[in-house]
Amino acid sequence: MLVLPDREAAEEVAQVLGERFGVSEEPRIVRDALAGEDDAEDAQWLVLLHDEERRLDVGALDGFAAEWEGWREDP
Repeated sequence: MLVLPDREAAEEVAQVLGERFGVSEEPRIVRDALAGEDDAEDAQWLVLLHDEERRLDVGALDGFAAEWEGWREDP
């Protein structure tokens, strides 16, 4: 799971994932409102991807997410 600061970044990341990492399944993008916040700007956007075979390098994913001011989290 990659956590991004806004929807635009999440959409770009989802698109580039396939190109850079060879991800064939389209990742899901989900809005994650911060606890106790009602403001739409107080949300993070998650890019959910499946890597059951653990083919993706987590270090490379960390750097990739950081390019959009985001980070990787284990679900």
